[in-house]
Amino acid sequence: MSKIAAQVKVYRGYGHTHNLVIYGHVFKHRAKTEQRFSKSFWTNLKHVFKLFVLKPYPYVTVELNFYGQRIASKTADDGFFKVEWEANDNVAAGWHQVEVRALDKAGKEIARNSGELYVPHITQYAFISDIDDTVMVSHSKTIAKRLRELLLRNPHTRKTFQSTRYHYEQLALAHTNEQQPNPFFYVSSSEWNLYDYLLETFRFNGFPEGSFLLNQLKRWRDLLKTGKTGHEGKLLRIMRIIDAFPNQKFVFLGDNSQQDPEIYLKICQKYGKNVQAVYIREVRKSKYLETKKILNKLEQMSISTCLFVHSEDAIAHSKKIGLIS
Repeated sequence: MSKIAAQVKVYRGYGHTHNLVIYGHVFKHRAKTEQRFSKSFWTNLKHVFKLFVLKPYPYVTVELNFYGQRIASKTADDGFFKVEWEANDNVAAGWHQVEVRALDKAGKEIARNSGELYVPHITQYAFISDIDDTVMVSHSKTIAKRLRELLLRNPHTRKTFQSTRYHYEQLALAHTNEQQPNPFFYVSSSEWNLYDYLLETFRFNGFPEGSFLLNQLKRWRDLLKTGKTGHEGKLLRIMRIIDAFPNQKFVFLGDNSQQDPEIYLKICQKYGKNVQAVYIREVRKSKYLETKKILNKLEQMSISTCLFVHSEDAIAHSKKIGLIS
């Protein structure tokens, strides 16, 4: 058997019968990154470094197979692909498997992998949450502290904010039930390099399952810049989610360490009728007045807001506005 000349990575997608989307990358080379959940600094450092050791495969054909329906696309210059399609048949709510093949110029398969996409149940709400300093303690504003959290801790030792999981669990069941949970979308400026790391962190800590939408890949030489770019891309990713589900009310959750309040304001100015509430964790006291000014603008648009330090206060607000009981 010939050696595989490429690797395909498929990320969780989302959508409904008439608007399905899935993302992924094709690599010419990607370091083996099997995680050892060790407390050793050097073990964690080695693992995270390997996440950034890769060589994208640009302009290669990818073919997606969804219940026998085949859709072709090509990777971008960084090996990234995005496949959008309309299903031939109605797609039931829940998780569905897709298969993606990478093909050479002659149409010969050079790699394949499977992934999942989520079709939400018909529920009243959907939730879009930031990750760093909203769910996980990340110190995003200070690069040295951010790298310390990333390099010293693995997905089983990363700290999440107290009571945040409980809040998210309650939101997932807001005005629905365990059989038909509200969808969660985790949108971050962190890079796709950290996808598996973040997925394992959320699963280990018991957060609701959801789709992750991250930022453009970085190479090992840019590791020191992780999480520091892509805010405009984050805005566009959130807008695409709302466009895909125009009949649901959205709740945004973020923090004021970087640009979440500004991003959410821009989105609400365009999609105000689709937004029920905005939650901002205060992690930078120096931005209190600036953040309150933005939230006051949202309140004037009849969007409920909550600026909080502790998740218990966010939970109390959700109960106050009838979001959870």
